[in-house]
Amino acid sequence: MIFFRLLHESFLFAMQAIRVNKLRTFLTLLGITIGIFAIISVFTVLNWMERSIRTSIASLGSDVLYVQRTPWVYTPETKWWEIIRWPVPTLEEYRKLKQRSRRAEAMSFVVTSSVTVQHRGDALNDVILLSVTQDFERVRSFEIVEGRYFSPFESKSGKNRALLGYEVAQELFGDEDPVGQRITIRGHKLTVIGVFAREGAGALGDQGLDRVVMVPVNYMRNIINLRSRSLNPFIMVKVRAGVSMLELRDEITSLLRSIRRLKPSAHNNFAINQISMLSQGMNSLFAAINLGGWIIGGFSILVGGFGIANIMFVSVKERTRQIGIQKALGAKNSFILQQFLYESVILSLLGGTIGLLLVFAGLQVANHLFEMNITMTFGNILRGLLISGVIGVLSGYTPARQAARLNPVEAMAVTF
Repeated sequence: MIFFRLLHESFLFAMQAIRVNKLRTFLTLLGITIGIFAIISVFTVLNWMERSIRTSIASLGSDVLYVQRTPWVYTPETKWWEIIRWPVPTLEEYRKLKQRSRRAEAMSFVVTSSVTVQHRGDALNDVILLSVTQDFERVRSFEIVEGRYFSPFESKSGKNRALLGYEVAQELFGDEDPVGQRITIRGHKLTVIGVFAREGAGALGDQGLDRVVMVPVNYMRNIINLRSRSLNPFIMVKVRAGVSMLELRDEITSLLRSIRRLKPSAHNNFAINQISMLSQGMNSLFAAINLGGWIIGGFSILVGGFGIANIMFVSVKERTRQIGIQKALGAKNSFILQQFLYESVILSLLGGTIGLLLVFAGLQVANHLFEMNITMTFGNILRGLLISGVIGVLSGYTPARQAARLNPVEAMAVTF
């Protein structure tokens, strides 16, 4: 009961200080509000970025290897002047790997390029043309909301069929059903047979399959040179159940060296990438970014903490006679200490709460304007309140201790 009475009285004192000294209290709360707003905004955006990037990475498949010309992660031993001379994977190499591999569940040869897609009088620029082999649907997970995927016959014979990303379908056809319609790419007509489900934008602007047109590789090989280094073709290899990624990696390495007839002493002239390489890099990257977030937000919090300490020193000076009367009536030093400490914490929590509300309001505006999905997690809310509470304790302890150590006789004799 004494605890709650003390807490209630401290709250009343804090509210009275706010009412009596509105400008001073406003400036004090502004400091802690800006501090909490800054640090929680940083961590909220960082959490969203990390979640989006990891989701994008996961969509690539943790059980998939990527056979490419260049590695995803460069090491001190990497010699870029040698890598730029490496040949790109070819369709023939893909077929030989698929025929010889015993540890792969599925493989797909993939080529990407940027094109303009036309439908009647409308044109859509900077669309990713994704040319794939039949097993792409077994290697990369996705959902088709309208129509269907390529049939084996369409892929093998190279029919002029296409699947559209959600964004491409919306911008070219609107409310009209795109399935069965015709689009034009580089002067060639293709029939739309399906539309991918919307995947949304990631933190790095990755649109997934939203802005692609997918066609069979055997159709595009008659239009573009699949051996072109500028297209950077690659092979996706999904591991068979019960086989480790290391076993698959060793097998693909051995097979491709054999296909390319590399001597035992020769280095690999290809790269085999996998998601774990990116995940390890992300861990260190976000650890550094989080540290930067603490530093940026820490300066703002420091300013707010000095503001709280300043108002508490002023509050002690203004209530010196009141403290003397309380101590003369038997109030212990601990009672006076806790009274001012609670007041400091309440002011700090009030500023922190306002900061959290501003973060929440800002996220709603950003999500609406930019079609994002940034949410403020319970962990960040708790972090904001804990930081506010700790700042309140640290900022209020010295003024509260000064108040508790006042001599009651001298305190009651003070005149202003």
